Amino acid sequence: MNFDLPEDTRALQAMVRDFAAKEITPHAARWSEDETFPTKVFTRLGELGLMGMLVPEEYGGAGSDTVTYVAVMEELGAADQSVASSWNAHSTIASLPLLAYGTEEQKRRWLTPLATGEAIGAFGLTEPDAGSDAAGIVTTARRADGGWLINGTKMFITNAGTDISQGVTLLAVTGRDGEGRKRYATFYVPTGTPGYTCGHKIKKLGWHAMDTRELVFSDCWIPEDHLIGEEGGGLRQFLSVLDKGRISVAALGLSLAQAALGLAVKHATERHQFGRPLSAFQAVAHKVADIGTEVEAARCMVYRAAWLADQGRPYGTAAAMAKLYASEVANRAASQAVQIHGGYGYVRESEISRFYADAKILEIGEGTSEIQRDVIARALVKRA
Repeated sequence: MNFDLPEDTRALQAMVRDFAAKEITPHAARWSEDETFPTKVFTRLGELGLMGMLVPEEYGGAGSDTVTYVAVMEELGAADQSVASSWNAHSTIASLPLLAYGTEEQKRRWLTPLATGEAIGAFGLTEPDAGSDAAGIVTTARRADGGWLINGTKMFITNAGTDISQGVTLLAVTGRDGEGRKRYATFYVPTGTPGYTCGHKIKKLGWHAMDTRELVFSDCWIPEDHLIGEEGGGLRQFLSVLDKGRISVAALGLSLAQAALGLAVKHATERHQFGRPLSAFQAVAHKVADIGTEVEAARCMVYRAAWLADQGRPYGTAAAMAKLYASEVANRAASQAVQIHGGYGYVRESEISRFYADAKILEIGEGTSEIQRDVIARALVKRA
């Protein structure tokens, strides 16, 4: 069993680490404090071929495997979670539905600009009264004048209101079948379409530099060719790309936990109390040991899920397990790292405070911890 990353992946990871150290880390605190979306960083990521990592080269992407994507996420997330989470939403749930279900014309028209970094993508599922219950959405789309008329509201949507936002891929209810069950479809709504409005940026506990908004659709008409995939299959299409998104959020959690570990070790070795570095005290040393052990366990789970995906083997349960564990490890690591920092960890000027604020959402986004446990339990019972 070989745990080493391929040479090409290690080289790309090193390149991204260097890029992040120069162009993200020095500015991340300011972006967070000012709640500024760093457009230029995403333009640069596009120039480096990183905005379409999971998209084939024929559509402007890099055609990378999932393991390589996770390796890159480790570096971006350790530099700044806002940048990494925006990149993640763009790369997975915003792009993969177009790749998996779009027509050739739709891929050339919308996916290619996303993959090359000319634009950033968004996906609209969550609504004011529907999140974990994806089937509970009430945004509607009905046929009208040779196209579709969309009405409804989406909430907590990433990347929809930036100056490089191209549009939003969204899920809507199109009617009911003969047995009264909802029918769903996926649509692409370009930015600037009449009837489509982005609300003000939402003030969040963390991920301050990430663009998050409410989206309102009021008699928003789009042509027939903006339907992605088959009408009636929208929910199934969304769920089919969700597992890949869970792996990427698990990698985001891994990156935060690793960053917290690094900051904890740095502070513990540099800060002195009672004439000794904090690391010389067993209570602190054991915290570091616990964080480090959990980080390595999370790393194994995340990369295993990614490897299974690349092998074409079932990976849904592994992805849910990795997302559950890595997100909870990230929260424990950030909390313990703040404790090691003491008062210095509680001021906003400290780097660890930013990661601490960013950590909680990892247990909520892309399926809450409670939902992950449901998914895992159902799979284990079925397997038994």
